Amino acid sequence: MKNRVFFKTFGCRTNIFDTQIMMSSLKEFSVAEKIEDSDYIVINSCTVTNSADTNSRQFLNRVKREYPDKEILFTGCAIQNQGKKFFDNNQIKSGFGHSEKEKVEEFLKSEKRIFTIGDLSHIDTTIIDNFVGKSRAFIKIQEGCDFKCSYCIIPSVRGSSRSYRENDILNQIRKLASNGFGEFILTGTNIGSYGDNKTSLAKLLKKISQIRGVRRVRLGSVEPSQITEEFRELLSEEWLGRYIHIATQYSDNRMLKVMNRRNRVEKDLELLQFLSSKGYAIGTDYIVGHPEETDEVFKSAFENLKQYPLTHIHLFRYSKRDGTPSAKMKEVDTKLVKERFALVENLIKNKNTNFRDKNSQDLKVLFERKNKDGLFEGYDQFFNTIYLKSDEDIEGDWRNIAKYNWRNF
Repeated sequence: MKNRVFFKTFGCRTNIFDTQIMMSSLKEFSVAEKIEDSDYIVINSCTVTNSADTNSRQFLNRVKREYPDKEILFTGCAIQNQGKKFFDNNQIKSGFGHSEKEKVEEFLKSEKRIFTIGDLSHIDTTIIDNFVGKSRAFIKIQEGCDFKCSYCIIPSVRGSSRSYRENDILNQIRKLASNGFGEFILTGTNIGSYGDNKTSLAKLLKKISQIRGVRRVRLGSVEPSQITEEFRELLSEEWLGRYIHIATQYSDNRMLKVMNRRNRVEKDLELLQFLSSKGYAIGTDYIVGHPEETDEVFKSAFENLKQYPLTHIHLFRYSKRDGTPSAKMKEVDTKLVKERFALVENLIKNKNTNFRDKNSQDLKVLFERKNKDGLFEGYDQFFNTIYLKSDEDIEGDWRNIAKYNWRNF
């Protein structure tokens, strides 16, 4: 019987893909679905905030306490700032960086303890033919980021922007489509940076759409400046999911300057209104409580946010990230941050409610799982969660639903 490996993934979709790369690299080991059934544990960490570091550290400590006989390997974005300390303290057997994840089996088999960060210019070549426990497939098209936002440490742990080879991406999708996957989510550190002088995100999307079996393509977060005219021409295509995530981060120009952001409110508003006019649900990343967020700045930002035709939000309370310019600035009172967070959260929740109430289109849903209440759930083309009671097993099925009353659930 093969030794079994349990993978614990923290953080974003890019990390989810990286874990799949490691799973696909296993030949003499198998994947354990439960930690108690495993012989080894691989922690794929996130370090986007100090609290993300805490989550990885607390999980590691719990595993050491509850499963002292299991060998632990550590990887992911926190390998530089946490991994070496864990290794030196004998809390992990081995630690390795992103560029080494395709060698995970070598680290598992090695009798020696190994620690290697690797390099920040690596591009994976592994072709994944399945996603464990998923109905949708995440496709990594790009790695690294050239933006220098004042609060973000990711460029220093993921490296500069670099794109996966187009043929590798297309072969990856062909393989998964032939295995029954119909929805593909393009992911990366900054996917709008994909391409070179010969290709672009829009050109890649066109080629993906021509692959047999591809029914819907979704995108990870895209910067406002990366929505080109070439990309705008694709917005009416049926295969493109009717939800797009634009990373505005804030809605006041003074704060955007403090954050060292490239976008500005006036252009953001024009872009979001254009996307809304094309029938798109729109999400954004948004940080509340960044240093220098005065009452005046937040009031202005909140009024601007009312004008943004948003339906979803990935809302963050500012969390200090050591090693970034923002970490040297004076933090906002936590009580104020909590109050502002609630205001923004409720605003977008109401915007989503209004969007769903007014929508008259049939919903195109990929049902992914059956939940604990016995309802099947999945996402429609607008990235809203849909619940359905069915006597049939519709997990993994596509359904068109008319006159769906989401308030019943």
